[in-house]
Amino acid sequence: MDLITLFGRKHETDFIMFSLPHFIALGVTAILCLLLFSARFALRTRPSLRNSVRWLLIIVLLASDGGLHAWYLSHGIWTARHSLPLELCGITLLLSIIMLLTRSRLLYDFLYFAGIGGAVIALLTPNLVYPFPHFRFILFFTAHAAIVLSSLFMTWAYGYRPTWRSLLFTMLGLNLVAAVVFGLDKLLGANYMFLAHKPGTFSVLDYFGPYPYYLLVEEAFAFLIFLMMFLIFFKLPETLRSRGNSRKRSL
Repeated sequence: MDLITLFGRKHETDFIMFSLPHFIALGVTAILCLLLFSARFALRTRPSLRNSVRWLLIIVLLASDGGLHAWYLSHGIWTARHSLPLELCGITLLLSIIMLLTRSRLLYDFLYFAGIGGAVIALLTPNLVYPFPHFRFILFFTAHAAIVLSSLFMTWAYGYRPTWRSLLFTMLGLNLVAAVVFGLDKLLGANYMFLAHKPGTFSVLDYFGPYPYYLLVEEAFAFLIFLMMFLIFFKLPETLRSRGNSRKRSL
């Protein structure tokens, strides 16, 4: 395996969705989430461990974003039309760094839904052409896994919880971000956040109809995903715990 194969711009084969490397990358991400969940009590009671994990996530996020821009620059292909961090996951990556640095509850309210939801969809249907073990493959899955882990870390290490207000705030925030990015797309002749047309690779947007109707379907889909994330992981467990406590008191 030479450096050109690992870091070069040209590649002999394309990334194949749901291939063995893709499943391995998804599996590693899932294992890291489970490990973080299993360590939640230690993270809450051991400040040194909590800070170490927090800074590790910050470093991984910074290295992922910096590595991508360094790769663009090394090949002389950095352009404002394609290389700015204006995709949803690029935005949530930078916001995740700020959230971890400041431990911002406001950013958590947005990133629990937009960060985890957007990154998980990207992990399942990557807008990626470079196969394993190319540098871009490693960067893509590392960055998106770290976005997911950052919000989960704030949930399990600091006890943050989303609310109904968080969900509405996220939908409002996404629309404001999309409006700004749409203006920049027009100015730059770009397609950030796929607001001008669908990506060239397969994505969930392929099921949402033609332009511009898929943008409306995408918004409804996002709201449904966020609602499920809130109900399944927070409201349902709270309801079950409340019923269990009520039964205990009645005995």
